[in-house]
Amino acid sequence: MEISCKDFKVGRCEGQKVVDGETMPLVLQPLEPHKSDTKSLLTTLKQNKDWFEQVLIRNSAVLLRGFDVKNAEDFNDIIEAFGWDETRYIGAGIRKHVYKRVWTANEGPLSEPIYFHHEMVLVKGSPEKVMFFCEIPPPEGGQTPLVPSFRVTERMLEEFPEAVEEVEAKGVNYTLTALSTNDTSSIRGKGWEDAFGTPDKAEAEKRAKALGMDLEWLPGGGVKTVFYPQALTQVYDGRKGRRMWFNAVVGMHGKETSSAMLADGTEIPETFVKRCEQIIEEESIQFKWEKGDVLFLDNMAVLHGRRTSLPPRKVLVAICK
Repeated sequence: MEISCKDFKVGRCEGQKVVDGETMPLVLQPLEPHKSDTKSLLTTLKQNKDWFEQVLIRNSAVLLRGFDVKNAEDFNDIIEAFGWDETRYIGAGIRKHVYKRVWTANEGPLSEPIYFHHEMVLVKGSPEKVMFFCEIPPPEGGQTPLVPSFRVTERMLEEFPEAVEEVEAKGVNYTLTALSTNDTSSIRGKGWEDAFGTPDKAEAEKRAKALGMDLEWLPGGGVKTVFYPQALTQVYDGRKGRRMWFNAVVGMHGKETSSAMLADGTEIPETFVKRCEQIIEEESIQFKWEKGDVLFLDNMAVLHGRRTSLPPRKVLVAICK
């Protein structure tokens, strides 16, 4: 498949990398200056929808840069141009609704980093696509770094072949503790009432079970979310048979409000987790946000996070099946 398109110009950005022949992120810019307006962009996307989706699967991350995308309304129009089904966010991060399909990214303090993850990795029906829009770029920091997930699996198999297969065979159990109401002082501050969209415990239990988890109620109104055993890696159609590091072992292992253990109740070795964390960082790719940037991610293939940042920073998000 050709990367070039008669309606886009392929550009470059700082921090860009070539991974196994794929440019990440692939930067697409206006072909001509007079085609940088949102209306022209929407026309181009609609005319090249199938091509764009193939490019996203091939390159895992596509950055639209240099277009005059001004606000949440423009961003929403871009997302709706593809006709993808929307996914309701289920996770620990607090997000505020902005407009139609558009939400704020994690409302937690910018002084806290957000660790690398696949969006909604622990629930049934994880979204295939995650899109970000930079309305206000931060003065310092605040990048959204990316990691090609298959590279983490490859390197972990090189260094810990037996341990990887043991964890894969046994599966991983995760737990996450949440308060009843939101705590904006934390990047994992979403309360269970907001997470499940109800203050009714029985209804919350029903919705939790449908997503692949059980709830254990705690004194004081909090809850421990217990996820059903999960695999360490996944292989998804159309992605060269690559084995993706599709888990939350590093992000949840040994944290104050979360845990990641083998499904038989034994601990995952600390050396395994720490080295994985180092490998993920070593494989990371990051660029500086520019005003109007729109980033498309293949959530099945790419981990993403957030660096600490000085304010102001306004990055919006949409997630789709």
